[in-house]
Amino acid sequence: MESGSNKNLENTIKRVCHDQLVPKIKTSKKMSTLVNSPTSLEVPSEIKKNGDKQVEIPTERIKMAKIIKEKQNNDLEKVVFKRKAEGEGKPAVKKEAKMLELENQLITMPLPHIPLKNIMDVEMKLVYIDEEDVRYEFAESFEPAGTQPTCPAAEIVDPLSGPNFSSLPQVDKWLQVALKDARSCYRQKKYAVAAGQFRTALELCSKGAALGKPFDAPADHIAAIASFIETKLVTCYLRMRKPDLALNHAHRSIVLNPAYFRNHLRQATVFRCLERYSEAARSAMIADYMLWLCGGSEQCVSRLIKLYWQAMIEEAITRTESFSVMYTPCATKISADKTEKVKEVFMKTHPSYAEYIYTDLYALHVLPQTAEWSPFPPQQYLLTLGFKNKEDGKFLEKLSSRKLPTFTDHKTPFHQLTREDNVRHMETMGKRILPILDFIRGTQLNGGLCAYSGVMEKLQYASLLGQLQRVKEQSQVINQAMAELATIPYLRDISHQEAELLQLLMADAMDTLEGRRSNKERVWNTIQKVGRIENFLYQLEDSFLKTKKLRTARRQKTKLKRLQTLQQS
Repeated sequence: MESGSNKNLENTIKRVCHDQLVPKIKTSKKMSTLVNSPTSLEVPSEIKKNGDKQVEIPTERIKMAKIIKEKQNNDLEKVVFKRKAEGEGKPAVKKEAKMLELENQLITMPLPHIPLKNIMDVEMKLVYIDEEDVRYEFAESFEPAGTQPTCPAAEIVDPLSGPNFSSLPQVDKWLQVALKDARSCYRQKKYAVAAGQFRTALELCSKGAALGKPFDAPADHIAAIASFIETKLVTCYLRMRKPDLALNHAHRSIVLNPAYFRNHLRQATVFRCLERYSEAARSAMIADYMLWLCGGSEQCVSRLIKLYWQAMIEEAITRTESFSVMYTPCATKISADKTEKVKEVFMKTHPSYAEYIYTDLYALHVLPQTAEWSPFPPQQYLLTLGFKNKEDGKFLEKLSSRKLPTFTDHKTPFHQLTREDNVRHMETMGKRILPILDFIRGTQLNGGLCAYSGVMEKLQYASLLGQLQRVKEQSQVINQAMAELATIPYLRDISHQEAELLQLLMADAMDTLEGRRSNKERVWNTIQKVGRIENFLYQLEDSFLKTKKLRTARRQKTKLKRLQTLQQS
């Protein structure tokens, strides 16, 4: 099935721009931060070197994410205890004083520009690395901190020594032959032939020919091999300057192995080649976080990823015309009076984008210049967006205040949508809602499954695409949403109820990709219906309050007239 979908995808792509791989990076003129904002990251001079079961999120994977996060938390507790024993909490006092000082200074300055050459250098060192320089990504035991990376997926092997597969399960011999032929073609720069060989290897893997003992092999090991092949297809298509063909493979590599930081970085590269810079920024941010979470201690690698992340944010702001942005350093969520002060500064700095000013009070953001994931949480920022169109800002304010995502504006929530309604809602989501949400999430690590998180919105957007028979776009959106869902357990702690919802969403997404139909409605569509009812109740409440206010005003006016009449008589 995988091979057939790849062929269909290739046949639908008839024209790819030659210069998509190297778009022009322009200088940002609309982004500002408050004073004491960090300078641009420097590039280090050198760096050390599917079947149905494959796309599920098993309970073991969620447990694995918890184990990794608990280990990091234990390490952090040891560091904090040591610092308290030495200085009796003085560093924390200094940090709090520094935060307050940053909050009180309200002079803005633009961030520096990052040259395109630096971006391409990062991709050459971290994305297009040869497969023999990185071992297969098997998530096994966790080593003590301070010795070596705790997650084998994050380990960078010395290129002179070559890969060490002695401790890994034996790969199927026919799969080894296919991978060897593909690697040989890749080194000879025969990328189209190499892609065909990797597709053959992926087909063998999907039929069970992954490990020497397929019935005894752990599911995570099979998924890791399939993810490895998917990433090789990504690099082949990027080399061929066909990022459209690489997109779904990048998403599926994350679904199969979300803990490997290079999978997210390759996804960021595909997004950059497609000029989807906000999504590239989020992928780079997650890549840097995964590198730290899995025990990666290579600071030079982290600096390169942060540089890439910063460049994508800058380019996303430069390319958009509908809004501008400002980041305000803060230690905690600020009060209403300080929010008004931030808005005043924004109006002076960006007068052309002052039709509606929105401040994100629901979550704090991180920037690559100060994103140090340990030993303390990174410097956080308050995000302020200014819009040229007042309706866009009001819509975002309304969306962020709802518990359930809904984007429709019909007065009757139980009314069946027509094709014209679907087209209008699809354009609204694709052009007004999702681009803004993608940008907001480019500096917001902790995602979720509620409204304003971006994941549920993408699934609902995919439903609209499916109803309009836009199958290719629907497949890409669902694959991207599945990659987001697979990553959530690694980014934040999830409850048992959220874990169940996660499983249901992944199952329905996979059924949609395979064209399976059931009597039950998709989970995200059910949630949207509930959101419509919620929105309808809000509208009734607003209408009632307005009517009540008008009635009260009329009564007061009538009483005033009667008093005046009595006084005159």
